[in-house]
Amino acid sequence: MTHRIIDSPLGPLTLMVDADGHLSGLFTDAQRHFPDAVALGEADETVAADAVAQLGEYFAGSRTAFDLTLAPRGSAFQRRVWAALAAIPSGQTRTYGELARELGSAARAVGGAVGRNPISIVVPCHRVIGTNGTLTGYAGGTERKRWLLAHEGALRLPG
Repeated sequence: MTHRIIDSPLGPLTLMVDADGHLSGLFTDAQRHFPDAVALGEADETVAADAVAQLGEYFAGSRTAFDLTLAPRGSAFQRRVWAALAAIPSGQTRTYGELARELGSAARAVGGAVGRNPISIVVPCHRVIGTNGTLTGYAGGTERKRWLLAHEGALRLPG
């Protein structure tokens, strides 16, 4: 693994790539489940150039979907949940219950897998909300989730 850190409107983002150069992690600072130094590998400011460019376009408002080769590490169930997350279009949300029904699983299990998503933003776990519309369960923090949803037009903020 190698990694690099970039600036974003959400603060520093750490991008991890595997030996093949595929994106395997994207984490906000102080995010739950942030990898330790050994898992991050060596710093290399040249890796993940495509991801950096596409994130720049996303934050500028000119990109709504990512076209990257992803290599998330997780169980088969987690990867199924993450694939379902990736299918939620920008500007839309799903509830944990809706995802659970779609996957034929318990909402709690789906929530656990959503919370372990290692490629935040690109695999849009921020698009999953509570049944009553609450912004619950975002490993990067509720304010970041609120910002991302507002940025995508799925949430209107006052002002």
